[in-house]
Amino acid sequence: MKTICMEEMTALDIRSAIERGFSTVLVAVGSTEQHGPHLPTMTDTRIGDAVVERVARILGDALKARSVPVGVSHHHLAFGGTVSLKPDTLRLVLLDYIDSLIRCGFRRIVLLPTHGGNFPTVLETLDAARGAYPGVDVTGYADLMGLMDFLNSLSAGFGVTEEEAGGHAGENETSMMMALEPGLVVPERFAPGYLGPTGEAEFKLILERGMPALTANGVLGDPRKASREKGEIYIERFAQFLAEKIGRSSSPSR
Repeated sequence: MKTICMEEMTALDIRSAIERGFSTVLVAVGSTEQHGPHLPTMTDTRIGDAVVERVARILGDALKARSVPVGVSHHHLAFGGTVSLKPDTLRLVLLDYIDSLIRCGFRRIVLLPTHGGNFPTVLETLDAARGAYPGVDVTGYADLMGLMDFLNSLSAGFGVTEEEAGGHAGENETSMMMALEPGLVVPERFAPGYLGPTGEAEFKLILERGMPALTANGVLGDPRKASREKGEIYIERFAQFLAEKIGRSSSPSR
């Protein structure tokens, strides 16, 4: 096949791929939201596109559906440049998405959120869909703290601290975007943001009070050590990590 991305395929080609055993489909659940003064608002979705396509290639029997480009981002609205869905809206969108993909003939649907605010809603959606479609394997990886620990470990391998790697527009995400969309990254605006812990307590605070409760510039971390070379490594290892996680079990990882 010339591509495994459904949006680039005809309906006939998709049907043919499913008949040949490509019965798994992967969906990145991204966002359109501020990423500090230096990254584009499509950052989470663009990273999701790239990583999830690589996951599909690693699995070998999967297609990549078009990523969901808008997520639960109300906590970013104060900075502007953000489009957000309510959690119930995203859940309904994802359930319709799953229903459509099942009607296409897929027997395994995998949701992979690439924006932190989407993780609780993705878990709720997986629970609902597994009850509604008992004959279909609906799964995903939605362990936000586990993912952040993994990404922080990648940065640590290059001497970048957990605080610098950050949870939003820090060294890690900035490096990946430098590899994927270097023309959309604005290095002269690189500046540190919040450099404290980013655990469950901080995530809860952000969701309840918004990003300004922790950061004045919309950044969690410090992008100044970011590089294209590191970003390329992060993307490949991110994909390998997700492929391993979703390949282990049909139940969602939490």
